[in-house]
Amino acid sequence: MEETKTAAKRVVLLGAGRVAQHLAPALLAAGYHVAHIWSRSLASAQALAATVPGATAGSTAALPAADVYILAVPDAAVPAVLTTMQFPSGALVAHTAGALPLSVFSACPRVRGGVVYPIQTFSPGRMIDWGQVPLCVEAAEAAGEATLLTLAQSLSHNVLLVDSAQRLRLHVGAVFACNFTNHLLGISHALLTEDKLPFELLAPLVRETIEKALEHPPFMVQTGPAARYDAPTLARHEQALAEQPGWLAIYKQLTASIQEKQHAIS
Repeated sequence: MEETKTAAKRVVLLGAGRVAQHLAPALLAAGYHVAHIWSRSLASAQALAATVPGATAGSTAALPAADVYILAVPDAAVPAVLTTMQFPSGALVAHTAGALPLSVFSACPRVRGGVVYPIQTFSPGRMIDWGQVPLCVEAAEAAGEATLLTLAQSLSHNVLLVDSAQRLRLHVGAVFACNFTNHLLGISHALLTEDKLPFELLAPLVRETIEKALEHPPFMVQTGPAARYDAPTLARHEQALAEQPGWLAIYKQLTASIQEKQHAIS
C-alpha cells in the first residue's frame, strides 16, 4: 500500500454492514478521514462510528461535505439510496457492488459516478488483509477515476481498471468460486456430520484442490468419479443421496457438467 502524502481526504461512508465494517478501519489506516457514516438504521451507523475516531453518524438524507462518498450498501439498495440522498452537486460517489453497472448513476445526474469493487468475502470477526484484496475501479470521468485509483492504491497492492461488463463477468466468476463452493462445502459438512464424522477429515483434500486449481487451469486437473466416467460409483453416490433430493439434483447436474467439459477437452 502507498502512504498518503497529503492531508487526509474526507470520506463519507454510506452503509454500516459487513463491507462498511471492514472498509472503515482500512480507510482510517490508509490515512483517510472517515468523517461521517450513514445508515438506514441510526443505531447501526452509531455503532460503527463509535469505532472510528472523529466520525459522526446519521440516518437522514442530508450529508456533510466530503471528497468521496462510498456506497457500501446491498446492491438492491443502491438505486434508492442514490435517488433519496442529498449529495452536493458534483460529488464523487462510488458504489462497491460487483454486478451493478456504472450506468446506475444515471438516475442521479448531479453526482459523478464511480466504482471501487473489492473481490473478497466479508464476515464478522474475520480479519481482511486489504493489501492483498484486488480492487476494481471504474469512473465516469477522468478526475473521478484518478481520485478512486489513489484511494484504491492506498488500500491494496492489486488495483485494476475494470469496466462494467468485465466486472459483471468477474462477479459471476466470484460467485462460483466463493459462494457456490462454500455451499458445496456446507453439503459436505452436513453429510459427514450426519454420520458423526469430523469435517476436518476433508481439510487436506480441500486445501490441495484449491491450491492445484490456482496453479493450473482447473478444468485440466479435474479428478473424481464423474471425470473418469465411473458409472458404478456414481450410481452408489446417487443412492446414498436418495433421501436428500435437492442435493441429489445438484450432484447429477455437476456430474453432467463435469462430463460435458471433460468430453470437450479430451
